[in-house]
Amino acid sequence: MKTLFLHGWQSVPGGVKPTYLAQHGHEIVNPMLPDGDFAEAIRIAQAKFDKHQPDVVVGSSRGGAVAMNIDSGGARLVLLCPAWKKWGTARTVKPGTVILHSRADDVIPFADTAELVKNSGLPATALIEVGTDHRLADKEPLAAMLRACEGKAK
Repeated sequence: MKTLFLHGWQSVPGGVKPTYLAQHGHEIVNPMLPDGDFAEAIRIAQAKFDKHQPDVVVGSSRGGAVAMNIDSGGARLVLLCPAWKKWGTARTVKPGTVILHSRADDVIPFADTAELVKNSGLPATALIEVGTDHRLADKEPLAAMLRACEGKAK
């Protein structure tokens, strides 16, 4: 499965989450997104999407906001603690989007994701509460991310 992984602010390609997906058979496209220029981050992400035509787009934190602001066509959208209120103009996500978030996140409020689910008309099952912090880099959230990417959420 081809996956476009959009990393978060002050993060870099090749982190724990895209590495986990690669170890589980995903072909990962993981571009470097500039922290200081959101419009350029969107441009880079859209160019990578258009070139590679991934099956799924995963966006982590600020990368989630980037994912929400590109045209992801028919690809599945999996967002990890999306920072949509801090960056970008998108205020809804497409049907079928799955969002993972920890209630204990001290960076992006869980309430922001609950609001995004409601604004988007997604079912309550689209929001998977998992993990113990913002990073979602422990065993349980990594496994949940993999299931969401493969269309086997929960």
